Amino acid sequence: MEERLQKILSQWGIASRRQAEKLISDGRVRLNGAVAQLGQKADPAVDVIQVDGRIIRPSDRPSAIYLLLNKPLGIVSTCRDPRGKSTVLDLLPSCLRHAQGIHPVGRLDADSTGALLLTNDGQLTFHLTHPRHQTPKTYRVWVQGRPNEATLQQWRQGVVLAGQRTLPAQVDIVEYPSRAENPSRSQTLLEITLWEGRNRQIRRVAEQLGHLVLKLHRIAIGPVELQKLPMGQYRFLSPGELHSLTTVSHFSKSS
Repeated sequence: MEERLQKILSQWGIASRRQAEKLISDGRVRLNGAVAQLGQKADPAVDVIQVDGRIIRPSDRPSAIYLLLNKPLGIVSTCRDPRGKSTVLDLLPSCLRHAQGIHPVGRLDADSTGALLLTNDGQLTFHLTHPRHQTPKTYRVWVQGRPNEATLQQWRQGVVLAGQRTLPAQVDIVEYPSRAENPSRSQTLLEITLWEGRNRQIRRVAEQLGHLVLKLHRIAIGPVELQKLPMGQYRFLSPGELHSLTTVSHFSKSS
């Protein structure tokens, strides 16, 4: 069956959808001996597809892997780090760590913890990270001080970052722990759901509103929840979770 080249490359774990488009744009992909063009379709069972001179065969297609990881503090969300820092792949056993095309879906800052998906399915990565799909992500966030209702409402409605307003967010107070002896060191635990993923968005908004983030832990990606998964451990997604991820409803701006 014919499909777009970038979709084939992402499904084969060669690259993410966006990376596959760049490979094609850079002239590194050939279709039946000719330099491929963006938008071209192919049938891997019939056509000869090459990436950097290597022929991609149907038998090369890896088994799909879908993992949920509880990322610890200090681990970077990349496949490799030029400075030698530990990456999320280092937390996996060798059989998974070296699986063709496995990569984290999106990023979670090194100083943040919690839910992170890993897969070799570039099509799913594209679906979950493309802005138009607006996959919700939920966090438990400790902030300095006690934000009042006006501040929370401002956060919910959107805050201007780098000249662009953030999408509306769900922001709720989970608890006010007992005040320490020094009231100025009070903290608040918030539960925040975002439908977008700008760089360090929660930390930047919190700081702009006068409440520094002390700890940030992601507890869910769409319908997939960490629940009791231990820190530093992973598990395979269930078929039901995988189906839910690909059919999660888009955020309604009228809500």
